[in-house]
Amino acid sequence: MPEFTDLVPDPSALEVLDTSSTWAEGPCWIPTSRTLRWSDIPGDRILQWSAADGTVSAYATGVEFTNGRTLDPDGSVVQCSHGRRRVERDRDGVVTPVVDGWAGGRFNAPNDVVVTRDGSVWFTDPAYGITQPREGHPGVREYGDHWVFRCGPDGEGLRPVVLDVTEPNGLAFSPDERVLYVASSDGDRPVIRAYDVHGDGDRVRVKDGRDLVRFGPDEGVPDGFRVDEQGNLWSSARTGVLVFSADGERIGAVPVPEVVANLCFGGDDGATLFITATTSLLRITTTARDAARR
Repeated sequence: MPEFTDLVPDPSALEVLDTSSTWAEGPCWIPTSRTLRWSDIPGDRILQWSAADGTVSAYATGVEFTNGRTLDPDGSVVQCSHGRRRVERDRDGVVTPVVDGWAGGRFNAPNDVVVTRDGSVWFTDPAYGITQPREGHPGVREYGDHWVFRCGPDGEGLRPVVLDVTEPNGLAFSPDERVLYVASSDGDRPVIRAYDVHGDGDRVRVKDGRDLVRFGPDEGVPDGFRVDEQGNLWSSARTGVLVFSADGERIGAVPVPEVVANLCFGGDDGATLFITATTSLLRITTTARDAARR
């Protein structure tokens, strides 16, 4: 297991880039524009920080409470919309739906999303966007639960793949995409669970779920997280960013003065960790890179 300073040379060297959000979420590095895009969910807008000059601008407003997002292999951005209760694709500012319901009913409020190397879209569907007044619109759970779903690049072959997580939130894959990690933001049992992934394409199966990391009473709940190229998990927490080995052993932590919602790797070398924490966008230098880096 690495020493934490091998991964984060100076855990105290946080740099604040912006403090204008109400609840900052869904960070995603866009390499073609050298920008970091994220959601201010209650503000109903998408913000963007430019590496070229350090400015922050509104990428889009009136966006129906977008949350998590990720980069598609084709360069577009796949994102979750609480308000539209769907997963959608943003290609050069043109937003189109990928998928918006299951078995004749709408989703709850898709929250976070990853895209695997074959283009498959995996996303969590808790109910925050229909139960939290500032994060969407009031609604009901039309299929009566909170699941993790998978579909093809254009929404084909949609089906639930994980049904046993109480409050599914963040998700990520191991570097070889043979283990799926899912955060449960259940305040009574906050955990990150691991699942073995068998098969490929439409025949993929997710099995053998087990608790990998359990959060302590002072650490809040896991929300968004990422996996680096070495298989380490970098998770949001009430106290900052917690880093765990692939075996679930704690390696270290980056203290953050606000509750962390999500994070991502980016920057020109892919080794900058960007953190969305309550009102703020922050960054810190690491030696790690995202396992899904493209």
